Amino acid sequence: MQKYLPVTPEILAELKNIVGEKFAFADPEKVEAYSRDETPDSKYACLPEAVVLPKTTEEVAQIVKLANREHISIVPRGAGTGLACGAIPINGGIVVSLERFDQILEVNAEAMYMVAGAGVRTELVQQAAKAAGLFYAGDPCSGDSCFIGGNIATNAGGNRAVKYGTTRHQVYEFEMVTPLGDIVSLGSRLNKNTTGYCLEQLIMGSEGTLGIITQATLKLKPLPAHTIDLLAIFPDVEKAIAIVGLMLRSGLTPTCVEFMDNATVQSVERFLQEGLPHSDVGHYIIIQMEAATEDDLENKTVAIDELCSGNGAIAVLVADSQKIWKARKAFTEATHVESTVQSFEDIVVPVEKIPEAAAASNRLAATHGLIFRMVSHAGDGNIHLTMFRSNLSEQEWDSRLSSFQNDLYEEIYRMGGRLSGEHGIGYKRKNLMQKFTDPVELDMMRRIKKALDPNLILNPGKIFDVE
Repeated sequence: MQKYLPVTPEILAELKNIVGEKFAFADPEKVEAYSRDETPDSKYACLPEAVVLPKTTEEVAQIVKLANREHISIVPRGAGTGLACGAIPINGGIVVSLERFDQILEVNAEAMYMVAGAGVRTELVQQAAKAAGLFYAGDPCSGDSCFIGGNIATNAGGNRAVKYGTTRHQVYEFEMVTPLGDIVSLGSRLNKNTTGYCLEQLIMGSEGTLGIITQATLKLKPLPAHTIDLLAIFPDVEKAIAIVGLMLRSGLTPTCVEFMDNATVQSVERFLQEGLPHSDVGHYIIIQMEAATEDDLENKTVAIDELCSGNGAIAVLVADSQKIWKARKAFTEATHVESTVQSFEDIVVPVEKIPEAAAASNRLAATHGLIFRMVSHAGDGNIHLTMFRSNLSEQEWDSRLSSFQNDLYEEIYRMGGRLSGEHGIGYKRKNLMQKFTDPVELDMMRRIKKALDPNLILNPGKIFDVE
């Protein structure tokens, strides 16, 4: 394992000289907030030795060059909303927070793009696009708090990925600092480009291990003319999730297809203290459709109603949009009330394998005596399982969870799936990454990391280890 040098008082003084006296600090009570992400298990928390809050890309570059010179580890950080311990400073070192990159620099309605700093909240990007009569398609469930730079670094998914793709499909170009402290812009505001390697796609989703993104040019789209949210309620998990394949094979392309199992519906209902329809027995499929005309939207709505009813739905309702999306997005808070110690699984499979993956998850959880709640971005094959420690001892919890994960991922990889659809690998899934990834593929990743970050100072110990 790599050894890194400590942040000495002299180094802290240099950092303050770069960013300003009040934007570099090492006080334990101030750095503690940067020791964790949203992973609800305190055992993963690690205190950084120092935190810096740069304001410009040039300041970030100076910090990275200083870290290379002194061989100090650096962890880039957005809003800290991750669920894979990707922004946790496991080696101490310096946390570089992008929170001061919080300005939207340009909204060009004519050319349909926006330039935003990495520290702008995703919700503000969406609001600025709407104010210009346009639409930003990225929609992670943590959009009210996560940063756009973190979305890009982790290739965040979200509710609309089934139609519009993940964050990497919403970005034209971005400015970043390399692991050696150079500044570069990758990508271009072009619809096609075969000029050399597609480096921007390599960086997006690399979880801060290959560069620190400071600014991005985002794609905007015309606002949908007509939209409707439908709630289909099923008595059976597999029949509910199977509706995805039926819609796609019928030529219907929904904007969102979200699933909530019945235990989750009841959990959210208790948390919000608001009644939800058929919450006693129903598993929910939330379907959002867009159309150019009212007639087209009506035809699509009728087609979905017929498909869902024919597949055993208890009811197909025109949803109260605000209420149903509030319920879907309350999932994390609601389950945290049920169990403060949890583990999040983020499996992804080919879309046609979603019913099989859901059945395997239920079967294996029962086999290992674990309680969980399930939601899914069902339209793109992504299932989220929130596992509860409940009243298990720490030792029993760790043992059962490990056995469950191994058995689950054996099944998921057999289906052609992967460890993570959108949360990433970070530190938390690193060992699973090594176990289930093709050794040749893993070796290619390690070679890229060594080539771009020869001193291994940028977010070390994440995704995989490098000897």
